[in-house]
Formats: sequence, C-alpha cells, structure tokens
Amino acid sequence: MTVIRPGTPPATLPIRRRAGLVAGATVLALTSTTPAWAAPTTGGCLTGHYLTSTDCHSLPSRTRTRTLAVTGPEPSSPTKGRSLAFDEEFNAPIAFGTRWNGSSTSAYRYGDHDPDDAKLDWLTPSAITVSGGTATFTATPSSHTLENGRQAWNTGLLTTEGTTKNFRTRTGDYAEARVQLPSVGGAWPAVWTWFDGGNEVDGFEYHPDTPHILEFVNHVNLASILYTDPGIVHPGAWITVGVNYGATDDDWYLNGKLIYSDHTGVGTTWSPNITLNLSVTDGTYHPTPSTTTTRITFKADYVRVWR
Repeated sequence: MTVIRPGTPPATLPIRRRAGLVAGATVLALTSTTPAWAAPTTGGCLTGHYLTSTDCHSLPSRTRTRTLAVTGPEPSSPTKGRSLAFDEEFNAPIAFGTRWNGSSTSAYRYGDHDPDDAKLDWLTPSAITVSGGTATFTATPSSHTLENGRQAWNTGLLTTEGTTKNFRTRTGDYAEARVQLPSVGGAWPAVWTWFDGGNEVDGFEYHPDTPHILEFVNHVNLASILYTDPGIVHPGAWITVGVNYGATDDDWYLNGKLIYSDHTGVGTTWSPNITLNLSVTDGTYHPTPSTTTTRITFKADYVRVWR
C-alpha cells in the first residue's frame, strides 16, 4: 500500500477519480500478479471490476489507485444521536422466520443457490450455529449438484427478507457488523443489502487470496474502492465494519474510523433488506477451495442498525 498523508501533494500521482475537495487523501495502489483464472469483460462496471449475472466485483489482477476523499473535519461517531432500530447480538438461537431467513434470498436465481454468480452456495440454515454470543457460518461440501454440474457447498446466509418482521434499512441509517475474516481459500463473506432485484450496497466483501483487501461497493449509484491495511485486514482478524447510508454520500467505517466516502449515495427512497453470509467461490474470479478443504468458517459477533 502507498500512503499519501495529509499535506502531501497528490498532483503527480495516477489518481483516476477525485470527488469533492480533498482535505486528506490516502491513495491505495493495489497490485498483484496475473492470476490463473481468466478475467471476463467489465460489462459496464467500474474499471478494475468484472460483471457477473447480478453484480460487479473487483478484479484482483488489476492495479487500481483511488483517493479516500474526506471533505472537512472527521465526522462525529455515526451512532451519535441515534437509536438502535435492529440489533442481533447472537446471544440466543437464531430467530428463523421472524427476524431472519436462512433458507432463500431473491438475490439468488434459484432461491437457495445461484451458480450464475460464481458461487458454489447451497443455503442451509443448519450451517449457522450460535455459541457464546457468536454466530459461526460453516461451509462444507454438499450432496447437491448445481445446474452447471459443479458440486455445491452447504453454507449459511442470513437475510431479513421473507420474515414476519421484514426489517429493512433505509436512507439515513448506519449499519454495523463485527466479524472475523476467514482464513481458508474459497471463502467469500459479505454484509450487503438487497431488495426488488437490486438496491445493493456492500458493507464489505473479502477473499482470503487477497488477504489484506476489503471491497466496498455501492451498486445503486456505482462507486467502489479496494481498501488495504495489512495491520488490520488479514485472515483471522476481527474487524468492525459499518456504512452510513446517505442520500448523496455513503460513508464506510472500519474499527470506528471513517475510511471511504463515495459521494454518490443511495437516494432518498432506498430501503432494502440486510444480509450477512458466507459464500464459496467457484474459481471463476477467485480460487475455489482446494481439493483437501472440507470446512470453511466465518464468524459474526453482532449486526446492528441505528437510525
């Protein structure tokens, strides 16, 4: 990572996009060697991203340079002056049916699986267990076969969609989760939103093959960044990641610190469900689990939404 600290002239740097008056900028230069898997057309996604059936995702083979633009002073805590609207502490068995749905999501073509999106997932509620205030998502090879002939993996997903309470976040909310990043190749954890075929904002996505990178993406009004900090982001690390959803600007926080503002926002009427899950990559864009891997885990301490 190349860090350009406040006061360092950025004019000579290869910055592809600047948004607003930059008071302090951290420029991320992310480079990796060309991977063994092939990169498809970007299909209208941002430079450095690839298009699947439903999403744009980052290309780890690209060199990307972005500014973290912060206008004015560091804002106060995103929870200040707000109350909890949704709070999952994982201190009790998961309330399937009322608060959470672990069986299906409309983001997946077949409800409980979606081979079109480079995933081997087969949603299995029993793949999520709770103990000691922590939820563990465990992915294991499945007896199911996907439509493309690949072996599926039983894994866990929690969404508020399709529940009796049907909690939906909205513009102005701040959503936060504390999670432990997985260590095993093929893992693809994320916190994201979804409603009515879209409305997606990725609180984060992570792949252990790019061990120090978190992906933050606004798919509503397209903006994104690959954030790297080896001291914080690495396999096995516990991190707290949050997003303040604004009409014209979304702010991402990592361990309580503002790290990215997209300056595009989600509009005033945005109101999707929230999702926390562990996907398993099929090897198209990130390596699939090795032939000796029989178990992948991802842990979550809490999911909270303030408004």
